[in-house]
Formats: sequence, structure tokens, C-alpha cells
Amino acid sequence: MDHFPIFVALAGRRVILSGGGGAALAKLRLLLKTTAHITVFSDDAAPEIKTWHANGKLRLIERPIEAGDAMCAVLAYAADEDDALDARTADLARADGAMVNIVDNLGDSQFITPAIVDRDPVTIAIGTEGAAPVLARAIKADLEERLPTSLGTLARIGKGFRTLANALPMGRARRDFWRDYYFRTGPAVVQDGEDAVQTTLKTTLQDHLARKSRVAHVSFVGAGPGDPELLTLKARKAIDEADVIIHDRLVAPEILELARREAEIVDAGKEGFGPSMAQETINALIAEHTQNGAQVVRLKSGDPTIFGRLDEEIETCEAHGLSYSIVPGITAASAAVAAIGQSFTRRGRNGSVRFLTGHDMRGFADHDWANLAQTGSVAAVYMGKKAARFVQGRLLMHGADRLTPVTLIENASRADQRIIPATLETLADVTAVSGPAVIFIGLAPREAADTLAEMPQEEFA
Repeated sequence: MDHFPIFVALAGRRVILSGGGGAALAKLRLLLKTTAHITVFSDDAAPEIKTWHANGKLRLIERPIEAGDAMCAVLAYAADEDDALDARTADLARADGAMVNIVDNLGDSQFITPAIVDRDPVTIAIGTEGAAPVLARAIKADLEERLPTSLGTLARIGKGFRTLANALPMGRARRDFWRDYYFRTGPAVVQDGEDAVQTTLKTTLQDHLARKSRVAHVSFVGAGPGDPELLTLKARKAIDEADVIIHDRLVAPEILELARREAEIVDAGKEGFGPSMAQETINALIAEHTQNGAQVVRLKSGDPTIFGRLDEEIETCEAHGLSYSIVPGITAASAAVAAIGQSFTRRGRNGSVRFLTGHDMRGFADHDWANLAQTGSVAAVYMGKKAARFVQGRLLMHGADRLTPVTLIENASRADQRIIPATLETLADVTAVSGPAVIFIGLAPREAADTLAEMPQEEFA
């Protein structure tokens, strides 16, 4: 991020602009929405600028900008659409202490003006750091359609009520009140006028003042395989409402970005055969953070019910009398099998699939290798990179075909996803990858599978 987004207080402050053509008009139409004192320098100003001057909306000085003209200005716009004139304006304004924007010159500007969705006092700024203005305008148009015009009315009335709302305890109690007002009680009456909104706001506050403190709750939430678009709506809602998020190592940063800025984010990462937070410590963190009605999200990659040590953490909740819920997620194997264009089950080939872990607390995990070695068996091996040679040896020992198709999918669903086809014979040679990986035994990518002999397609009974 090269440009840090902020909102600058312009009420009663000076903003200057040099220019009188199309670029100047575009900036002024936006600036006139503010309560800044605007001064325009131009010896050839457009008629609209002269009209705004005549109506007292801005001050027009019909000459080029000079030294000292930007004194006490907080912002300065160079909009003459001439490189030499704009550079001169920028030098003079900087010398007077103003921050400068040169229209269509990102490199020499100290700030940029974003695309804006205006629901005063709600303002949404959209910036692309100059990389894609067309994209910014498209996002603006989409938000304009989605956000009702009444949103500004609700926000303006709510702004005047903030002091009264301070009667509620800081934190979740206040957030719950404002969420209730903005998304339920307020919109229901806004069409009836401001008096109705004011009355509803007072009633909503009294209702929340009478409520008991919210009971602490733990949500075990599946973050999915990594792609934020694969996060369920229920998971996203839980993340948004969380006071504390205790997350696994493999949870994607883009998903953690969905948390509120006020939420406490706790890294409880584990790594097979590597640095890890002990499960007992994680259990203690869950108990520790469920204080004063805190809503805790235990955020696990994939699905929390699959190799997620879920039972041990539920037992912690039960031991401390904590309520809990489970929000399922898309497990890595589901994303990985979709990536290779295959199905876990297929008529005439297999009517079941096994999810295996490559290692457990004692080391490499043992399984029913004789059954897994049979032709047509399909298994998804989690945490199997370091156990690959062990798995390979056990299957071959129990009679598995050396040419059994094997596929390793690294970083399933993410932008850096890799699909590595192999066979059981070469399995141990393809596991030198750095990211999390799922290994499929008995499945090849569809393109590779199409080159194999067609398997019988008998109907299951």
C-alpha cells in the first residue's frame, strides 16, 4: 500500500486549485460537496467556475497562482493540464506547506482523490493507486446501486445520538445496539420520516439498556482451503462479530483481513514436525479469552471437524461451561479434487473415499493398508508430505500396483495452487513442496486420467 487512506477534515479550511478547464471542473464538483473555503486561480476560467464565484460557493482570482497564495491551505490541486504550469503550481504550493495533487500525475502527487460514494455523512472512498481508474468507477457504480439513499439519513440521526448511546458499556454492547439500529429498527421506519427514526432510536436504546450482558460463546469456524470466496456466509458473519479470533497457521491472511479492526487476533499455529503451539496452550487460550461475554472464533483451516483436534477443544468449552457452535467449512480435499476435475466416487470404480492423516501424535499414522491397496480405492491424505515414503512403502507392501495414479495438490484453491501428477512408484519424489498439500491415492487429474485405459462402469447394487 503506497497510499494510506485517510479522511481529511476540511470544514472551514483552505483548499486551492490552479486551473479553469475540464480537469479543474471535475475536481471542483467534488470539492464543493465539502465545507472547505475554496480558492481558484485561473485567467481563463470556465463559465461554471465564474457562476460558482458569483454565487459565493468559491473564490475565483483571475490570474496565475503566485508565491504565498497557498499559505494556510491544507490541500492544493494543480489542474492546468499543462506539465510546466502544473509543476510550477506544485512547487509554489509545497513551499507554502500545502499537500499537492497534480491531476493525472500520480508520481509527483502527494495525495490522490479517490472515487467516492456519497451518502453524507457516510462516505466510501475507492482507490486503486492510479492503477485502474476504470475499475474504481465500476466499483463505485456497483456500490451506488447497493446502498439506499436513506443510509445518510440514518447515519446523520445516529451521529447526534452517540452521546446518549454512551450509557451502554463500551465494546460489544454498543456495537450490538448500533447494529440493531442500522440494520433492523432504523431501516424499518426511515420512510416514515425523521421523527419516526428518532423515536425508534430511543426505543432501541432502552431495549439494549435493559438487556443482560451477552453470554460468552465459542464458534468453531471452518475457514476453508484458502480462497476467501470459498468462505461460507455463516463463517463470514461469525468472523465479523468476533471479539477474539484464535486462528491456525494455514488460515489465509485475506480471511483474517475480514475481522473487525478492534478484534484481537491470536496466532495459534501448529506445524507437523515443526514449531507448534501445544494443544493444552490453545485450550487455555480459549478459556482465557471467553471473559466478560466475549465472542470467540476458533478459526480453523478447511473444516474444523476433519483433523482439527475439535473434540479436545469442545471438551474445554464443556469443562468451563461455555456455549459453542460449529460452522463447517470446505475441506482442502474438496477444493483439491475440484481443482483436478475429478469426483471422489465413481460408479464402477469406488463407492467410498477415505480421508487419512499422514501422521498423528505418535508419528506416522497406521491405517488399513490392505484395503487401501486394492484396485479402485481412493484416499485423500492430509499432512502427508513427510509421510509420503512411509505411505508408499505400506501400500506397496500390501500389493498395490506401482502405477496406481497419485496426485499432489499444493495450496489448493489459492492463487499459487500447483497440481503435480505422479504414480505410487514416484510418490516420494514429488513431495518436496513448501506449501500445505493434499495427496490423492487412486486419482489422477482428468487430463491424465483420460489417457488411461477406460475402467469398467458397472452399476453398484
